[in-house]
Amino acid sequence: MKKLKLCASIINTDLEAVKEVESLVDLFEVRIDLIGDGWTEIARQLKKPWIACNRMVEEGGKWNGNEARRIERLLQAIELGAEIVDIEYNAKNVDNIIHFVKKRASCLLSFHDFQKTPSLDTLKQIVQNELKAGADICKVVTTAQKFEDNLTVMKLITESPKTRMIAFAMGPQGLISRVMAPMVGADFTYGAVERGKESAPGQLPVTEMLKIYEMIVI
Repeated sequence: MKKLKLCASIINTDLEAVKEVESLVDLFEVRIDLIGDGWTEIARQLKKPWIACNRMVEEGGKWNGNEARRIERLLQAIELGAEIVDIEYNAKNVDNIIHFVKKRASCLLSFHDFQKTPSLDTLKQIVQNELKAGADICKVVTTAQKFEDNLTVMKLITESPKTRMIAFAMGPQGLISRVMAPMVGADFTYGAVERGKESAPGQLPVTEMLKIYEMIVI
């Protein structure tokens, strides 16, 4: 079985907390929209690969500036060493953004549903649309309203074995899918740098994620 990969989401300028988990994770997500003006200083200090993400409000983030400046920050992140850039599937001019990103970094194209988990067929079509648009990594994040929603997103991963993918369901009901995603073939899953500093509903601290993996006999 391939190594389970864990990504720690950075949401503030607490570099000490980041350094405490750096040896435990495989990569970081730098949430430009949540960190604010100090994001470049954090990015420059990272010793692991990192994803640049500047999430718009409509997609669950806090970026409230104009779209041009949002994309400028992401392109600046590439200059600072970001290996992956997270672009929303529903972003304006997404084709042009992907074109510029892929000149120097990998493109993670992300879809979010903050209300529900659509059917498996619907999610498969979303993945196909992301691939057609030029995604190097497809990200599909839903909201779990019942246990079965975990199974839906995990099936999406297992039934797309040739696609680099991240898929899980948010919220308390989706905890299983967050933990299990890399075990069924997802590229990686996300954890918080520390408790109380989550970037999305249902996210666990990376230290707790690792404790769970250590207890699971595979």
